[in-house]
Amino acid sequence: MKKLIIIATIGGMLYGCSESKVKSIQNPVIKVNYPETKTIDHFDNYFGTNVSDPYRWLEDDLSAETEEWVKAQNQVTFGYLKQIPFRDNIHNRLEKLWNYEKVGSPSHYGKYYYFYKNDGLQNQFVLYRKPDLDSNDAEVFIDPNTFSKDGTISLSGLGFTKDGSLMAYMISESGSDWNKIIIKDTESSKILGDTLIDVKFSGLAWKGNEGFYYSSYDKPKEGSTLSGKTQFHKLFYHKLGTDQKTDLLIFGGEKQPRRYIGAYLTEDEHYLVITAAESTSGNELYVKDLSDNNNPIIQITKGYENDHKIVDNDGTRLIIETNLNAPNNRLVNVDFVSPTPENWKDLIPETENVLSTSTGGGFIFASYMVDVKSKIIQYDNHGKLIREVELPAIGTATGFSSKKDEMVLYYNFTSFTYPGTIFKYDIASGQSELYWKPIIDFNPDDYVTEQVFYESKDGTKVPMFIVYKNGLIKNGKNPTLLYAYGGFNISLTPTFSLSRIILLENGGIYAQPNLRGGGEYGEKWHKAGTKMQKQNVFDDFIAAGEYLKENKYTSTDYLAISGGSNGGLLIGATITQRPDLAGVAFPAVGVLDMLRYHKFTSGAGWTSDYGNSDESEEMFKYLLNYSPVQNVKEAQYPATLVTTGDHDDRVVPAHSFKFAAELQKMQKGERPVLIRIETKAGHGAGKPTAKVIEEETDKWAFFFYNTNSPVIYVK
Repeated sequence: MKKLIIIATIGGMLYGCSESKVKSIQNPVIKVNYPETKTIDHFDNYFGTNVSDPYRWLEDDLSAETEEWVKAQNQVTFGYLKQIPFRDNIHNRLEKLWNYEKVGSPSHYGKYYYFYKNDGLQNQFVLYRKPDLDSNDAEVFIDPNTFSKDGTISLSGLGFTKDGSLMAYMISESGSDWNKIIIKDTESSKILGDTLIDVKFSGLAWKGNEGFYYSSYDKPKEGSTLSGKTQFHKLFYHKLGTDQKTDLLIFGGEKQPRRYIGAYLTEDEHYLVITAAESTSGNELYVKDLSDNNNPIIQITKGYENDHKIVDNDGTRLIIETNLNAPNNRLVNVDFVSPTPENWKDLIPETENVLSTSTGGGFIFASYMVDVKSKIIQYDNHGKLIREVELPAIGTATGFSSKKDEMVLYYNFTSFTYPGTIFKYDIASGQSELYWKPIIDFNPDDYVTEQVFYESKDGTKVPMFIVYKNGLIKNGKNPTLLYAYGGFNISLTPTFSLSRIILLENGGIYAQPNLRGGGEYGEKWHKAGTKMQKQNVFDDFIAAGEYLKENKYTSTDYLAISGGSNGGLLIGATITQRPDLAGVAFPAVGVLDMLRYHKFTSGAGWTSDYGNSDESEEMFKYLLNYSPVQNVKEAQYPATLVTTGDHDDRVVPAHSFKFAAELQKMQKGERPVLIRIETKAGHGAGKPTAKVIEEETDKWAFFFYNTNSPVIYVK
């Protein structure tokens, strides 16, 4: 019996044919009539240079005009997407793939083990608990799906007291970074009357059972809550049973102005640790002995050139992870009595591989990144080597942490073709055993992952993972998605993606280069992609695309490029510099107006990576030279689907609005330029499953249609 294959796309119809008759088909052009976007005569003067900003009015996210523009753009975009004949097939396949039980690693607090679980298509993960992990008697503790009918209110963070009798949890509405904190008694499951509001970029650090530390900003005085600039972070202490207005300011504010302030307690609750920063890279480190409230806050490090954190303590001995004089990080120890850097002693010295550390069972777990793959070494808390942890395969391992009195921890392992799986690790013996494995309609043995090293424009060797189905023929006609980030010291490691199965099972290729600006090779690699060296990131990415084409993995018409946030900037800069590189582009929630990004929300905190247009004429000219919004010229750009959320209060949607308007005006030829604006959604976190599936459906439908690639589903 012959298999029936459904192929997209002749005249908007679906056709069935035998496997042997599948051929490349040129999809008909779907005509697009863009809404008219008005322009205004607005200019800003930078060091004597006037820069036009004709779409400045789109920055007003509360205006009726902007609202109408959003509606008109979405009407065109969704009208286009609905005409793609195989869109429903992709949606159905994604929904089927997503519909399996997902479980998170358990954590022990008080009498219970807590863990997240999603039955399959629930919009939000549910927090469960049970008294014994071997028990089948799990109860729902918090179900965020009951917060709203459409699933747009999410659980965004939580913290337990040491004895587990109380917890504080944060909720986010429509994906906003502004949160509420709610207090719950774990014995009775009753909500206490201490709800805190207007909390942003915060942890939850309990001090005994009396109260907790949290961080926030004053609400913006200018602009809307979503786009107004947030300037000085503040660390507060909230005592249970008191009004939030009386919360004690611990650090920050006008006397200690810092843009980002975080706090946590050592496990024995003897020390309060405070980190303070002006940007997303580099921090000051402070500590306070909590045995007496009158004890001063002691500054350990000064300046913002390096990153530091207290990993653990052993009495007055502090164990600190730092990249001071160690771009790949090292672990040091020092006595609280004299904790400044001149007294630090190496505990785990720097190596050629990037180090990050965690603790569990009284041991230190050193996670090394070896050419973007995990290697885990267990040490005692004096730096004595115990063993290398044997991992199940080559990939990414995370979660090596537990309390000091626990001799078991649960870690997660994943790779491009290895779905996220939880292992139980015996800290004393070093033995791992399977704890939970997902059941997915996906066979890893059908796919290949290779890592190549290619040359960038300046000769730098850059690694790239390439994933595809066994038997792939390198004929230059394989639909390929090239995804990257390249910024803020963030590393893109091998991870599994449900959505990506759509690409792989249809004969496509997924490519992920590790660009400069990321953290894959330490602080030097990061710095090489920042400020006046930001062009290195774009050059690395363009070189990745050229490598894929030169080696016949794909070609321009079959290549799509994708990135989000800082990665959205990457895509915007790439298509304005090299509109001929790819046939399709997906700039998502991107930082696209580099002259004004620092004037919204917490954008000023990104200057360590970007610099800003006000600091010097040299920096202004450098930013102007690559800023996507200011560099859209008349050209044939890739088929482009810009995506953003109307409640994105991190990278405000005005970036995407202005860029899409410019592209629509300047696009030559018939390739579509669309913007998809998700409503009641933010930068990405907390997005309900239903919205995620819809968004991924639209992305893949747009991708396959505009690369003229058959979408094949065996019936």
